Amino acid sequence: MKVAIVGATGAVGRDLISLIENRNFPVSELVLFASERSLGSSISFKEKSLPIQILKKNSLEGFDIAFFSAGSKVAKHYAPLAVASGAVVIDNSSAFRLDPVVPLIIPEVNPEALWNHKGIIANPNCATIILLMALAPLHKRKKIKRMVVSTYQAASGAGAKGVEDLLQETHSFFTKETYHRQVVPFPYAFNLFLHNSALKDNTYNEEEWKIICESKKILKDDQIGITATCVRVPVIRAHCESVNVQFHEYFSAKEAYEILSSSPGIKILEDKLENRFPMPIDAIGQSDIFCGRIREDISQPFTLDLWIVGDQILKGASLNAIQIAETMLKIKHPNQPKR
Repeated sequence: MKVAIVGATGAVGRDLISLIENRNFPVSELVLFASERSLGSSISFKEKSLPIQILKKNSLEGFDIAFFSAGSKVAKHYAPLAVASGAVVIDNSSAFRLDPVVPLIIPEVNPEALWNHKGIIANPNCATIILLMALAPLHKRKKIKRMVVSTYQAASGAGAKGVEDLLQETHSFFTKETYHRQVVPFPYAFNLFLHNSALKDNTYNEEEWKIICESKKILKDDQIGITATCVRVPVIRAHCESVNVQFHEYFSAKEAYEILSSSPGIKILEDKLENRFPMPIDAIGQSDIFCGRIREDISQPFTLDLWIVGDQILKGASLNAIQIAETMLKIKHPNQPKR
């Protein structure tokens, strides 16, 4: 197949390129697009050097699949053009996630929703993917009534410049040199702050609202009560989440461990004798989502506490997008590419 990556020079785009190569994704031609800042640069793929191209009106004609990781504005403008030219778009931005006709997919959770796509498939928010990889198998067994989600989100969620801000500001903390942050709005070294996405009228920020709305859509249950608080922490890569989840009936910690231990894409990682549970350093570069410290909440019935950690760029973005494409090709529904 002929495949395009829009936003190829970003962290997610570069991971997409590596995954296409390492997973032997069936590609006959790969074309890379990025902004004008990247014009003249190239990226290695299968021992070849692929030039970065600039996206124009007719650039996406003739492709089978187009992976978008270039933000909502670019996706809203160019994704419909790609679809009109015969491509299936898998978009990593928030542009289409809550559109009722666009499936929002985590392949391990709701692959059946791919049957309904009209040319655009949305990749969920990274924190939502990490959360539901652990909660969806439990929800399948016994329905969730309410969840309280607290996230500890790494600099990688703010892109390459966010990571650079953390590293350079940490360096300047010790050297006493002046460093002017590029994208992070507050002191980042040895500090944390509430997620700086815009506040909505209901005082939830956009990141928190994504978790709430996307989780309900993916689980197909608008009755679940969800609240979230998202925090940016001085960690380079991999998000952590503390979740308090109430079910409609009793759910033992033992049963939760058993379910998650056999769930695809989930690993239990803990050593209770050493008080050792999943950390970001465990998840960096790993495809699986790590869980641990599952316990029954002593303050209210039918409630469990879970600790969840995952690589925000891999399963939280690029890997999930590739898995969507792989799943789409397996199920062979009428709307998949025919080339």
